[in-house]
Amino acid sequence: MSTTNKAPAATSPIMSKRQILLVMIGLMAGMFLSALDQTVVSTSMRTISDDLHGMSLQAWVTTAYLIMSTISTPLYGKLSDIFGRRILFIIAISIFLLGSLLAGTAGNMYELASFRAIQGLGAGGLMALPLAIMGDMLAPRERAKYQGFFLAVFGVSSVIGPLIGGVLSGTHEILFLSGWRWVFLINLPIGLIALAIVLRFLHLPSTHRRVRIDWWGATTVITATVPLLIVAEQGREWGWDSPAAFFCYGLGILSTVAFILIQRAMGDDALIPLKMFKSQTFSVSTILGVFVGFGMFGAMMTIPLYLQLVKGSTPTESGFQMLPMILGLMIASIASGQLMARTGSYKWFPRVGTAFMVLGFYVLTFLTSKSDITLAMLGMFLMGLGLGQLMQTLTVASQNSVGPRDIGVATSSSTFFRSMGGTAGTAILFSALFARIPETLAAAFGTPAITSGITAAMQDPAVAADPKNAQILALYADPTTIGTALNGDTSFLNNADPRLAEPFLVGFAQATVSIYWIGFFVLAVAFVLSCFLKAQPLRQKSAMEEAADEDAVLLAERAAEMMGSMIEPGTATGQIALAQAEEREAARKDHRDKAEAKAAAKLAKGSKPQK
Repeated sequence: MSTTNKAPAATSPIMSKRQILLVMIGLMAGMFLSALDQTVVSTSMRTISDDLHGMSLQAWVTTAYLIMSTISTPLYGKLSDIFGRRILFIIAISIFLLGSLLAGTAGNMYELASFRAIQGLGAGGLMALPLAIMGDMLAPRERAKYQGFFLAVFGVSSVIGPLIGGVLSGTHEILFLSGWRWVFLINLPIGLIALAIVLRFLHLPSTHRRVRIDWWGATTVITATVPLLIVAEQGREWGWDSPAAFFCYGLGILSTVAFILIQRAMGDDALIPLKMFKSQTFSVSTILGVFVGFGMFGAMMTIPLYLQLVKGSTPTESGFQMLPMILGLMIASIASGQLMARTGSYKWFPRVGTAFMVLGFYVLTFLTSKSDITLAMLGMFLMGLGLGQLMQTLTVASQNSVGPRDIGVATSSSTFFRSMGGTAGTAILFSALFARIPETLAAAFGTPAITSGITAAMQDPAVAADPKNAQILALYADPTTIGTALNGDTSFLNNADPRLAEPFLVGFAQATVSIYWIGFFVLAVAFVLSCFLKAQPLRQKSAMEEAADEDAVLLAERAAEMMGSMIEPGTATGQIALAQAEEREAARKDHRDKAEAKAAAKLAKGSKPQK
């Protein structure tokens, strides 16, 4: 008795709007968690560093988080291509929550930096994987519209974050713990809710591929990036030409060369496949991402310091004062996403976005200790308008420039290089800031108007009797400590006599302006580079649909071969024919990667991929 073997039906790659929305809830919950943590910390760092006596060490707290998130990002992308996005997303949330719990128990700045590194290890997946999952579900043209809402969530969390951080760090004690510790512990309930949503709603077709995992590539990424970032942070203390600095230079350069050679040897299994850089669009958008990350993190970490230290804002007030940046980001991200979805083009957004960021940094260079707060808010609004046009556009451009199988690694690579720029920007700008402070302080103390004000204050008996002036008067008693006075606890400026505090405020403001000039020139280079970005037409099919189309073609060919053989499938001869058909199918799959590479190369030249 013969039986008829039917070819298995392929899983439908098309998701209903309801399914997409449910998945988006889980993705946005994870991204909200990561974005909230970044902004919560930004406005509370002065309070934390004052309490842990490490103002000049705060860059370590930020860069440790960014280093680990940067390094882990391409690993999440590659592993999610192999084992599936869902399990990696769950792992990322779990690691992030562990780091948050430990950070809430830190006893000094070095412990806090270490625990923030654990947070960063999870954050690398929380930022990259949602965009990769969106790349699987939606076509690039449709994806731009949805990613605009993702960045709106990023904006909302950025609005709430500074306010929460300000309230928590401004509260002396909550449930027998210092208020600032809840800046990290608040992640636990939010993270558990996000984890529950992901477990309940995030269900995607699992795809397992047998490939090599590029562990050597991951190792050389670490040995290439960490030494260079360390010397960027410690160079001012070691000396840029010291033996320790040269050791870091050498190790970083050698590891970078080794990483490139390993990536070439690993081919398609590489952590960051070099074939993607054959696309001019991918290469230029990646470099732009580095510059954007440099400017974004440089601004977000230094502006709150200016507002709190120079303008005397509380952490909560500085959170409100940063709303213009978030408003600009939300407006630009939603508007650019809608326009991309309607027109299928992103040509002008990188140029206009970098122009707005350049203009924003230029406005910030006019800040002084006496500037009205509206000037800083204008600069932040312009920067937000630029960031909103750049963040999603560069990700969509990278995803659209590669084949469907490389969506995950393309997304993680784009996020990796943007985070790399942010990490380098934070380390370099903070190093430059604290290197400039002794010079600007000396210049401020040499200003006749400031000197006369200090003299008058020192001769005032009421000033000497006021306990609020005790710490700052102790500094004036030992002038050798003035140059490093802002490296540790800066609370001595709080409520001190304005005449005594003025040179410190003027000096810090001038040093901060130096940082904004660096950001201005970096983003000016990015603007020039954006003019060379070749915008490709956005594809109208998702990666899941394109992969399903390929599988459907294979299944149709297999069925045609079975019918053409006129052999009863249930017989022995039919089994032989089926085995031969399966061998031919396996051969086709072996050549699929080469076909995808050719399609990606054609797409890079502006031609449409074959369906």
